[in-house]
Amino acid sequence: MGLISGILMGMIFGISLMAGWHHMMRYRSTKRIAKAADIKVLGNLNRDDLKKVCGDNYPEWISFPVYEQVKWLNKELSKLWPFVAEAASAVIKESVEPLLEEYRPPGITSLKFSKLSLGTVAPKIEGIRVQSLKKGQVTMDIDFRWGGDPSIVLGVEAALIASIPIQLKDLQVFTIIRVIFQLAEEIPCISAVVIALLSEPKPRIDYTLKAVGGSLTAIPGISDMIDDTVDNIVADMLQWPHRIVVPLGGVSVDTSDLELKPEGKLTVTVVKANDLKNMEMIGKSDPYVVVHVRPLFKVKTKVIDNNLNPVWNQTFELIVEDKETQTLTIEVFDQDIGQDKRLGIAKFRLIELKPDTPKEVNLSLLASLDTLKVKDKKDRGSCTLKLLYRQFSEKEQLIALEEEKRSLEERNKLKEEGVLGSTMDAVDGAASVVGSGVGMVGSGIGAGVGLVETGIGAGVGLVGTGVGAGAGMVGSSLGAVGSGLSRAGKFVGRTITGHHPSSRRSGSSTPVNSIQENGGAKPL
Repeated sequence: MGLISGILMGMIFGISLMAGWHHMMRYRSTKRIAKAADIKVLGNLNRDDLKKVCGDNYPEWISFPVYEQVKWLNKELSKLWPFVAEAASAVIKESVEPLLEEYRPPGITSLKFSKLSLGTVAPKIEGIRVQSLKKGQVTMDIDFRWGGDPSIVLGVEAALIASIPIQLKDLQVFTIIRVIFQLAEEIPCISAVVIALLSEPKPRIDYTLKAVGGSLTAIPGISDMIDDTVDNIVADMLQWPHRIVVPLGGVSVDTSDLELKPEGKLTVTVVKANDLKNMEMIGKSDPYVVVHVRPLFKVKTKVIDNNLNPVWNQTFELIVEDKETQTLTIEVFDQDIGQDKRLGIAKFRLIELKPDTPKEVNLSLLASLDTLKVKDKKDRGSCTLKLLYRQFSEKEQLIALEEEKRSLEERNKLKEEGVLGSTMDAVDGAASVVGSGVGMVGSGIGAGVGLVETGIGAGVGLVGTGVGAGAGMVGSSLGAVGSGLSRAGKFVGRTITGHHPSSRRSGSSTPVNSIQENGGAKPL
């Protein structure tokens, strides 16, 4: 009996053991298959899908393995940061303060650093991608992240208001830095470096503002003004296709091939607006339109009084450097006593235009381009434009490049004379491109005399016999700021001086002409 029961127990135990083993193997196989399926799905995710899963803070090498991790570099950067931060703070203050003044928004009389320290937390490089996109160049894309503890205080002044210290807290920077090395046959084997921020993914600079010993309400809209200033500096100077070109080696080199050149001309006709939002308690808004490709070079239409369906039919010409990436920005304002109110804003991607093909567009106006900040969801009307893009020839590129210099110099002069409150001010189309009362268009045949009297531009156009001469002559362009990149070059720790005549800040979207039906500057 004991033998039989032992045999039965052994058989039952053996069968149970085999069944358990078989079940465990099936379970493991099912888990492996499910995991393999999950991995396959993850492997098929693109950048947008990954953003939905992880948010915006994922490192680039997760989605794109071509980004190599550089833990060793982060360790060394952490050790060097106390020294780098101290030196970089001085360089940034010296370089950025002139830009804050240049891009200072209307309504602010002074914008400077009261205190600047980069703190103790070093940036982190999540990955580096090295490419050879062009012969004789090495391109390096750096996935840069910084959530530091800097101490940054801005001194902000406005009319009739004393300086208010405003602190930037919780600063975070997320961007891809593109560095292009131009190779040379002589030591140090690099003749120049190009630095820019890639436009995709869009650079993110997050922070919060806090008034020190005061209130942000002392200057209405100051938060939006500072946000716009930061965005304009990044988009107008550093974001691709704009770039900083830094010659190296101490020898004069030709960097013209690295610089961004005018690519074409965009003719913009502001036709009309419909169903604008009324911002007045009594009567109706007095709207006008500001258009630009680059924020530093804005032009504006005349003001139509007491009308929510205004018709302008004014034409402007703007320089385009990279049609594939740049956009046209349209802002509609209500002229008011004190600070004008924005009725709406819209953008149009220039890549949607075909060369030498006219296109009419009707753009819906938004309260803000940042939809996350929009609280007022009401309809703000629309704006109708006629657009025409024409590609430049090589000769026209050089002409436009030279005219760009003169335009910014003229703007700076008008700013010093008090005609413009800031180089960021939009230029009245009735007073030519820079408000001096002179318009020039064509093949270089013309002369002009500009008169500025009590802020009102008046112009006289004279046609000669192929000889151009003028006083108060107005061009259209970006020109060098300071001595080319003498300020901007310090972003990378090296001052670019006049010893390199071809080194200058590249890229501009400058108005080259303003044409009106009712007087003002007209083509010759």
